[in-house]
Amino acid sequence: YLIECRGARIYTGIAIDVAARYAAHAQGRGARFTRAHPPQRLLASFRCADRSTASRAEAALKRWDPARKRALCAGPADIDLPALLGLSG
Repeated sequence: YLIECRGARIYTGIAIDVAARYAAHAQGRGARFTRAHPPQRLLASFRCADRSTASRAEAALKRWDPARKRALCAGPADIDLPALLGLSG
């Protein structure tokens, strides 16, 4: 999932329950980054076959610049993110 945070920053993470994780971030119980830069909105979330694939997708997305992340989020909601990133699963 990708969250837009204060200061136009984008946080990238993984979770089984994205809504619950977003709520934790919003309440200041999430990652250190979102405590310093509170979330403003959920930009997008993507399904992965397993935690390993999700972790690799997260790592790949963290290397993208913000403009590219925003373009991804503006695209189709049903995109196969692992395939887009060249990951199996």
